[in-house]
Amino acid sequence: MKIFIINGPNLNLLGRREPHIYGSLTFESYFEQLQKDFPGHQLFYFQSNHEGAIVDKLQEFLGSDIQGIVINPAAYTHTSIAIADTLAAIKIPTIEVHISDIYNRESFRHFSFVKSQCCQSFVGFGLEGYRKAVEYLINITKNVNKK
Repeated sequence: MKIFIINGPNLNLLGRREPHIYGSLTFESYFEQLQKDFPGHQLFYFQSNHEGAIVDKLQEFLGSDIQGIVINPAAYTHTSIAIADTLAAIKIPTIEVHISDIYNRESFRHFSFVKSQCCQSFVGFGLEGYRKAVEYLINITKNVNKK
C-alpha cells in the first residue's frame, strides 16, 4: 500500500517546539522508524508551512496510485476550507492526526474543517497517532479487498 503523510505548519519544528506538548523527537526520526515498522508498504512524507503547497501536493494525488493519506494540517485544521475541499475532490481515504488533544486545548482549536473529509481521526496520542493512522488505513484496505 502507498500512503502519504502530510504535515502542516510548524511541524518541521518537532523535537524543538514545545517539547512538553509535542515531545522531543523530530518527525524525520519518527518517520524513519515508521517506515521500518511497515516494510511491506510504501510511506512517503511531505511537510509545508504553506497552505497552497499542501493543496498542490494533495492535488498531485488525483489519479495517482496513492491509496491513503495521513494528514496533520496543524493550524490549518481550524482555518482551511481549501484543504478540506481538496480532500473532498481527490476522494482518497484520509486519516486526520493531531499530536496533542486539540479538544482539551484552547477553544479555537476545537473545530476541524478537515475532519468531515476524513474516515477517522487520531487525536492526542503523540507521534503514535501516525502509527495508528497507518494501521487503520492498512486494515480498511484489507477489509475492502476481502469483499
